[in-house]
Amino acid sequence: MRSIESLGRYIIRFLEEFGRIASLLYSTIKQIFTHPFDIKGILKQMVEVGINSLPVVLITAAFTGMALALQTYTGFARFGAEAMVGFVVAISMTRELGPVLTAIMIAGRVGAAMAAELSTMRVTEQIDALESLATNPVKYLVVPRFLASLIMVPALTVIAAIVGILGGYFIVVVVFGVSPAVYWHWTWVYTEWKDIYFGLIKAFFFGGCVSLLSCYKGFYSAGGAEGVGKATTSAVVFSIIAILISNYFLSALMFA
Repeated sequence: MRSIESLGRYIIRFLEEFGRIASLLYSTIKQIFTHPFDIKGILKQMVEVGINSLPVVLITAAFTGMALALQTYTGFARFGAEAMVGFVVAISMTRELGPVLTAIMIAGRVGAAMAAELSTMRVTEQIDALESLATNPVKYLVVPRFLASLIMVPALTVIAAIVGILGGYFIVVVVFGVSPAVYWHWTWVYTEWKDIYFGLIKAFFFGGCVSLLSCYKGFYSAGGAEGVGKATTSAVVFSIIAILISNYFLSALMFA
């Protein structure tokens, strides 16, 4: 009976949390189309999510493409298919690694900051003060972060894919001496447009997940300084889990 009770409490807690997330998503989407539009706040968050995250995304993408090219080349060299390395790097970066790794980096850097900022405002009663001043906290705090993530994560994904492909080019062409023409030829021949825009759809979805979950964890945090730490940690963990799980189902839906 105790096991059944524990399972029941876990299911109820999960459904309650899922309901609050769905409610926050509904409120966020509703407030997006409600006047006034906080253009300045959105641009500020776009700088934070996009421009300030660019260095870590570039480093991650470059070395991921280089490592992928290195491992693929050594494997393909066993049966004389070194020319296909460029295609493997390109399709991996556009379909999977570009969107997923970019979103994970954003979750670790920006998602944690969103949760920490909003949870601090919650425990210091700043969000309550906004409500007392007839200011919608979702409109003022969540919407700019949500929209900025929807815009900037796909943009960063495009950059990450390009840098990863160039990193693979460096390893295959400069290090191993494969012809540049061969590398680019097979890359363009086998990489399709659907690989690119399906990857961007993933990035769009991941950006929404990271911002929504991070804002949710911060928005509903409690417990003082300890609650801020818990909200920040759980925001990153839940965002990464959501990225990896949704990536599988999106891949199965798009490419199966």
